[in-house]
Amino acid sequence: MNKTEKKNAKQKQFTRQLINTKAVTDYGLATNRGDKLVYFCIKPTNISVLSEESISARIYALMTVLKGMAELEFLCLNSRENFEDNKQFLRTRLEQEVNPAVRRMLELDLTQLDRMQVQMATAREFLVVIRLRNEKESEVFPYLSRIEKTLREQGFSTKRAGKEDIKRLLAIYFEQNVTTDEFEDYDGERWVVLGEG
Repeated sequence: MNKTEKKNAKQKQFTRQLINTKAVTDYGLATNRGDKLVYFCIKPTNISVLSEESISARIYALMTVLKGMAELEFLCLNSRENFEDNKQFLRTRLEQEVNPAVRRMLELDLTQLDRMQVQMATAREFLVVIRLRNEKESEVFPYLSRIEKTLREQGFSTKRAGKEDIKRLLAIYFEQNVTTDEFEDYDGERWVVLGEG
């Protein structure tokens, strides 16, 4: 295949092919390589209000989990908008602007974005990812239950991500879309009107 043909083939790929996923299942994300990724959502702890001893205990608990299960992968995502690009744009505009009224409005916009960002400062999502490769279906759920139990025994507030959670995580990661409540199973699904031919 020459360079133009490769480019055209890539443009014709579906979103799922581009991100190397086959399907979102009830308990994970099936990849084109045959893996299934299972996500556990961990509720974050506000360590700024914990004592030094409590923080040390949390670190030890995480270390215990890691020692017991080397196959765990961790992922941290923003669960809210990131305003840094917008703030940088406003700072650049502010440096260039000569009109005092427009400068004042830009300053107010920058202050508003700062306030919004402070209110969302703890808007992070922590995930434990398990990569299932050749596990038998009959062994999957007991294995996942054991992992969830271990996390809870070590004091982590956790739940296994369901289908809607996974779609939301993908939307945040790839699209930075944190405002939509419902996510499509297929690209453009919201535009399909049943009964129209």
